[in-house]
Amino acid sequence: MKKAFLLGIAGGTGSGKTTVAESIYNSLGPNYAVILQQDSYYKDRSHIPEGERDKINFDHPNAIETSMLVEHLTLLKSGAAVEKPVYDF
Repeated sequence: MKKAFLLGIAGGTGSGKTTVAESIYNSLGPNYAVILQQDSYYKDRSHIPEGERDKINFDHPNAIETSMLVEHLTLLKSGAAVEKPVYDF
């Protein structure tokens, strides 16, 4: 088994990150690549009233559950499977 590596794709909204990621994924195939979107790792804010949630800046780094994302990336890199959270906007 070859050593896994991580490839991060960054850019602004609408810059084509998903298109690039899907192109790489399709070229490599599901046995050799996974797509893990940072959007899946927003902190759970379901306990906050909807009007208050509308005020949250989801572009701020504090909006992301960074520790879980890092843990999942570490597990994936070691060859383990993860259950990524499902975030519903």
